[in-house]
Amino acid sequence: MCIRDRAEAIAAAKKLTEDTGTGWHVIKAQVHAGGRGKGGGVKIAKSLEEVEQISGQIIGMHLVTPQTSAEGKLVSQVLVAEDVYYPGESEPSEYYISVLMNRATGRNMIMYSTEGGMDIEAVAENTPHLIFKEEIDPTIGLQGFQARKIAFNLGLSGMAFKEMTKFVYALYAAYDGIDASMFEINPVLKTSDSKIIAVDAKVSVDESALYRHKDIAEMRDTTEEDPVELEASEAGLNYVNLEGNVGCMVNGAGLAMATMDIIKLSGGEPANFLDVGGTADAKRVETAFKIILKDPNVKAILVNIFGGIVRCDRVAQGVVDAYKNMGDAINVPIICRLQGTNAKEAKELIDNSGMEIISATEFQEAADKVAAVLAL
Repeated sequence: MCIRDRAEAIAAAKKLTEDTGTGWHVIKAQVHAGGRGKGGGVKIAKSLEEVEQISGQIIGMHLVTPQTSAEGKLVSQVLVAEDVYYPGESEPSEYYISVLMNRATGRNMIMYSTEGGMDIEAVAENTPHLIFKEEIDPTIGLQGFQARKIAFNLGLSGMAFKEMTKFVYALYAAYDGIDASMFEINPVLKTSDSKIIAVDAKVSVDESALYRHKDIAEMRDTTEEDPVELEASEAGLNYVNLEGNVGCMVNGAGLAMATMDIIKLSGGEPANFLDVGGTADAKRVETAFKIILKDPNVKAILVNIFGGIVRCDRVAQGVVDAYKNMGDAINVPIICRLQGTNAKEAKELIDNSGMEIISATEFQEAADKVAAVLAL
């Protein structure tokens, strides 16, 4: 169970001891990042005194892992779990198994390796021959011969072979049943008596399917999310923070990706992905500007809107109104490209607004003007 202070940790450890008979417990930091063990976020407690001591050390620490910033992530809660490694078992067998979508083929894929408990990216880079893949035909699902093949390639036999086959079936059913986009078990443990146990798991659920899994949606922990991305989400904006110097405000995911590409090709670095959607009115544009400008690294903003259903002149009016409302809060150059319905009227509206907004017509022209203001 997840706990937030030492007293809860002791209570959780005692309950686990009563339920399972375990004397050792594993204390795990609960943050949205991998590599917790390397950063000191996963430790074994061999007594209740150590449970109290270790949980007190981990709760409140800033955990730095290869998947966090240099400042790390604040640990607000830990997981107290049963230690499943048998005493005296010096070299347990650990494997890696995950199920994910192979977007190149449009099929689910089981990826697995004998090198469990390790950084799988390093395994793939240094010893790619130890990574196995099994693609699943979505029309018929996981087949028995595939589950057996996985157990065979992991070098198992006897009871362990049968247990691993069952485990693979259960894992795939769990992945499919919750509309996951990734379900990773690392490590999968084979005990000395041939039991197969999931020691740790990371799961990503397709956000578009959460309406079918309200119980999972209720588990959301907003304290683990980027506060700016959370604010954008609440405002109905699709925003992802990056590490560049050019803020992007675009309508449509495809155009947003192309905009980020051309910024990079022109010498800049995109500071974000931001899709304002189909309704770029003054309020929505103003909210988008405020979110982009929360990033101190932003040195220019490129507004790139294609007016299909939405009219460009209405978007232009929204940009102008937002600029007026924000006043001195806008302290970086804005380059605005509007193409599509009423694009000519939109350019005239921006050019005649008296605002310090640089208009552009062509895609490359907009990127060149961004490069020019960055060079100043």
